[in-house]
Amino acid sequence: MKNSKLFTLVIAVVVLLMVSCHTKRNRLVNSWKVTAIEPKTPMSDSTKNAILTNGTLTFTEDGHVTGYLLREITDGTYALTKKGTSLVIKDEVGTPYPCVSTITDDKLILDAKEAKITLDKI
Repeated sequence: MKNSKLFTLVIAVVVLLMVSCHTKRNRLVNSWKVTAIEPKTPMSDSTKNAILTNGTLTFTEDGHVTGYLLREITDGTYALTKKGTSLVIKDEVGTPYPCVSTITDDKLILDAKEAKITLDKI
């Protein structure tokens, strides 16, 4: 009897964790436009302006991402972990770009080692 109660509790916790992670993923799935950038490493004004002008990301439900940040991403993938606070974007060749992510209904903040980038939902 104790084992069945423990098993039920474990299943309930796993389902709860899956639902909370899925909620963050649902918030991420959309198109986003870069609205602010705070460089942490030296960045030329032209690079910063290019990111502000062209910077967009589109996340799909099946784990793909396209857009432009430091360069064009035409067929990338992404993984959202740690309850939605860790986002890793991989470009076409598999280069990972890890960052700490903050996701709300209308804002996405990506805090990476190169820069902190704020995006608004389009």
